[in-house]
Amino acid sequence: MSKPLVVPESFRLDHTKVRAPYVRLAGVKETPSGDKIEKYDLRLAQPNREALATGVLHTLEHLLATYLRSHLEGVVDISPMGCRTGFYLVVLGEPGPHKVLEAFQTTLQDVAEHSGPVPGASELECGNYRDHDLEGARAWAQRVLAEGLHIQETLEISQ
Repeated sequence: MSKPLVVPESFRLDHTKVRAPYVRLAGVKETPSGDKIEKYDLRLAQPNREALATGVLHTLEHLLATYLRSHLEGVVDISPMGCRTGFYLVVLGEPGPHKVLEAFQTTLQDVAEHSGPVPGASELECGNYRDHDLEGARAWAQRVLAEGLHIQETLEISQ
């Protein structure tokens, strides 16, 4: 007998109602020892209207992973969404959406001003080191900052 499917939280989000760019608390888990882990949806592009090119997304991943840790304690991971509209951020502790938004804004400013090589983008450090677009990543960071981030509430699909 097979186990029932567990539908991920992101599949219950009504992608037609959210308005990017935003920060959204997507979930909170508690470890067996009582620690809290928060998962955030850091959305840059409007779902189903646009997507980041793979080189841009890849470069943003490297730059966000590098800079965000300087502005927010407890970062466990930041990973690109398969739909290429943003990133998932996993944080140990409970910084809350306002603090994450502030750290994300500061990090995007760092990205917009970044010059020089992309961190971790050599053949030795990266699994696809040729697929980077620093100018595109900087342009997306500037665009999001100009549009302004907001905190997005979770809007589930109506049944």
